[in-house]
Amino acid sequence: MMKMKHLTALIYLVVFTAARPQTGSEQKCKSGPVDLVFLIDSSRSVRPHEFETMRKFMIDILDTLDIGPNATRVGVVQYSSQVRSEFSLKTHSKLEAMVKNINQIVPLAQGTMTGLAIKYVMDLAFTAEEGDRPKVPNVAVIVTDGRPQDRVAEVAADAREKGIEIYAVGVARADMASLRAMASPPFEDHVFLVESFDLIHQFGLQFQDKLCGVDLCLVSDHGCDHICESSPGSYHCLCLPGYTLNDDGKTCAAVDLCAEGKHNCEQICISSPGSFTCDCNRGYKLNDDKRTCSTIDLCAEGKHDCEQICVSSPGVFTCDCNDGHTLNEDKKTCTPIDLCAEGKHDCEQICISAPGVFTCDCNKGFKLNKDKKTCTNMDLCKTVEHGCEHQCVSTPGSYYCVCPDSQPLQEDGKSCGACKSANIDLVLLIDGSKSVRPQNFELVKQFVNQVVDSLDVSAHGTRVGLVQYSSRVRTEFPLNMYHSAEEIKAAVMKVDYMEKGTMTGLALKHMLEYSFSEAEGARPANRHIPRIGLVFTDGRSQDDITEYAKQAKEAGITMYAVGVGKAVEDELREIASEPVEKHFYYTTDFTAISNIAENLKLNVCPEESQGEIEVKDPCACESLVEFQQATMSSLEQLTHKLAGMTARLEQLENQLLSRK
Repeated sequence: MMKMKHLTALIYLVVFTAARPQTGSEQKCKSGPVDLVFLIDSSRSVRPHEFETMRKFMIDILDTLDIGPNATRVGVVQYSSQVRSEFSLKTHSKLEAMVKNINQIVPLAQGTMTGLAIKYVMDLAFTAEEGDRPKVPNVAVIVTDGRPQDRVAEVAADAREKGIEIYAVGVARADMASLRAMASPPFEDHVFLVESFDLIHQFGLQFQDKLCGVDLCLVSDHGCDHICESSPGSYHCLCLPGYTLNDDGKTCAAVDLCAEGKHNCEQICISSPGSFTCDCNRGYKLNDDKRTCSTIDLCAEGKHDCEQICVSSPGVFTCDCNDGHTLNEDKKTCTPIDLCAEGKHDCEQICISAPGVFTCDCNKGFKLNKDKKTCTNMDLCKTVEHGCEHQCVSTPGSYYCVCPDSQPLQEDGKSCGACKSANIDLVLLIDGSKSVRPQNFELVKQFVNQVVDSLDVSAHGTRVGLVQYSSRVRTEFPLNMYHSAEEIKAAVMKVDYMEKGTMTGLALKHMLEYSFSEAEGARPANRHIPRIGLVFTDGRSQDDITEYAKQAKEAGITMYAVGVGKAVEDELREIASEPVEKHFYYTTDFTAISNIAENLKLNVCPEESQGEIEVKDPCACESLVEFQQATMSSLEQLTHKLAGMTARLEQLENQLLSRK
């Protein structure tokens, strides 16, 4: 990542050390702040006198630099089989201290782990903790005389990716391929190979030229807002046309000719940097001279926001409304005059408003008379498809349905129920063990459908669920799956025979825990919908039924037990609710179970039998509806009787008057 906005960070990775003759008269390099690290090879292949040449090479380069905490900072790292920092970028701020430290360096004299050294420089040497400065170019010089003993290409690529420009310098036995793998492109500027340590000063001369010939606009954080212009050892900022340089010498401000009054616009001046254009106020147009303005007809040109009528004046307009409308407070939009809302009509029932006028209509069940104002009652039972199953009773503008006294009006307000206690949740447990046999299982399904036919099945009436059991238990369909007798009967006929054992206790457990759960369609207990379980079996249970039969009845489930053939009477009685005689049935032959279904119907609809009649909450919604409907029916019958009595009294009165 770049360290500066307009800076290419320079890290010169020179894998070798060089020396260059210097004279005290040479001028210090004024390249601007630089962080420079030397990385020198001190492996055993570098002889003592060659290492001394590298030591002098570093000192000669430092002698040309402007050393200081705010100018050039220098660090030195030597490596062989290990890496050792001799001093960091923050250690010395004076040239004399650096020279002394360099003269004290003792070579490591081991292997040549160049890749390890590059990683150290990248990860540690150029960090803030070691003295690296933000937005300052990084320069590293490394020298080597042989082939690296580790991999350098990958770590060098990482260094370049972080903005490090690498210079690789090799001497004598150095490998050119390794130097090119480490250096930054172009290689002709970043790779140097000399025949001996005595010639290393040649690189020192070229390196000094590169370092001191830096374009400060490119390598420094100049801060120029628009344009940076370089000069030897310095730079200055310029601005684009239409802008002026601020007092800080870096940022630019747009020249606003409008704000300075340097324009000749008649009405509106629109500024752009160093220039302007003219415009006109609303209701005016710009003339060909692009300076002055003329009035326009805003209404004719559509430059208005009147909802209905625009009245034009030079450069302005006013709004008005069509007949039957009034202008709103915003003086733009219009509102229809609603004679119905203002009570300015003579309709008997319904007033339909149009802007400034109205028409009359009648409520449902009434028709408009010829005067187009008053209404006459209609007998809706005779004029509409009321859909009442038993009887339709008309009322002014409406009607309602009634049923025979023995049948309740259903929730749809039209159909009549089979019996008043038909609102139940019924789960049937049928034995699918192998002793039943396939042909008898078909009779069992017919028995189930015969029971369903006796019920008033709907989403809000009776709900039916079916469970088959043998050695395992399977829900054929839950309480909330089907909402009509036809759907249930069709589903029953599609049930497949399970065969295998007779686990009646397991079936009771399943019914108790799952079948009567709200998740499977049982209605909440606080609604007091009766829950009925019916167990059909043809033999002795292979597991214990006592516990779950008891829990089912304690949970408020009314249990019926129907047995055929080898069914055990004691088990059936243990399953059945009290009184057992009304909840327990048995026959020796499958062909006789249809008779049981007929008798069972009497107990499902208690008012037709000797069983207990359901006691409903008088404040429940269903009870209130039934009470209202029964009351309305009684009142209607009483009205008819009173009408007959009135007619009879009028007839008698007329007879008495005729005798006088």
